[in-house]
Amino acid sequence: MSEELNAWGLLQRLTWQHVLLVLAILFSARLLSFAVRWVLRHFAENAPPRWRLSILRAMPIARLLIGAGAIMVAVPILVEPTFRSVAALIATVGLALAFALKDYASSLVAGLATVLENTYQPGDWIEVGGTYGEVKTIALRAVRIVTPDDTEVIIPHSLLWTASISNASSGSRSLLCVAEFYLHPDHDAGAVRRRLAEIAETSSYRKSETPVTVIVLEMPWGTQYRLKAYVKESRDQFLFITDLTIRGKEALRAMGIRFAQAPYAETKRS
Repeated sequence: MSEELNAWGLLQRLTWQHVLLVLAILFSARLLSFAVRWVLRHFAENAPPRWRLSILRAMPIARLLIGAGAIMVAVPILVEPTFRSVAALIATVGLALAFALKDYASSLVAGLATVLENTYQPGDWIEVGGTYGEVKTIALRAVRIVTPDDTEVIIPHSLLWTASISNASSGSRSLLCVAEFYLHPDHDAGAVRRRLAEIAETSSYRKSETPVTVIVLEMPWGTQYRLKAYVKESRDQFLFITDLTIRGKEALRAMGIRFAQAPYAETKRS
C-alpha cells in the first residue's frame, strides 16, 4: 500500500522522526482533550447553576476542534501538500471508511449531526431505547449517560438514525416531574385536586412561576391523580417527586381519603 502511495506521489519520504512526530501530535491531542474535559467539568460543577449547562455544552465542541486540529497538523507531515495528493488521499480514505468502517463511520456522522443540531447535550436528561439518564459526555462515536441508579450507559450515535430519542430538559435547567396517587373512588375529587396543587406550589424544589397541573383519571379499581410540576434543577427531579409523594400522602390521610387497593386474583390450590 505504501509503495502504491509513493508511486502516486502521496507520501513524502518518511523517516522514524516523521512517524514519532505524528504519534506525539496524536498523543498530545488526546491528553489535551482529557485536560479540557476535566477543566470544563470542574468549572461547571463550581459555577453558578445558570452557567453549568452552558459550560458543559462546550465540551463536545472543544474535543471536536482538538481532533480536527491534530489531523490538520499531522497530515502535512505524511502527505506532500499538493492538490493531486490531497485529492487522492481523500478518495482513498473515503473508500476505506465506506467499506471497512461503515458502522463506525455512521456513528461518527450521527455524532457530528448530534453536535450541530443540538439533539442532546451534556446536562440533558434523555431516554434512548428504554434507558433514561443524564448526558455526561458526547464523544465522537457514542454518548455516555448516567442513569438515576448511577450506572453509566454508552449508547452509539448511530441509533439516532433509527431509534426514538426523548429529551426531558432540552438544554433547560428545569424539567417536568409527575407524582402519581391512586385513591378509592368515593371521595371529593375537587377538594383532593386543590389540595394536591397546593402541595406542589409550596414545595421548595418547585421552579417558581411555572404551572402546576393535576390530571384526574377514573379507573376500574379507583381514581388516579397525576400531579405535574416543574423542578428548579433537573438533578433534583427525584427528590422533588419524593417530596410531592410524601407530603401528598400526609395531606390525603389528614383529609380522611382512602387509598386504592391493587386488584388481585385468587388462585386455587391444586
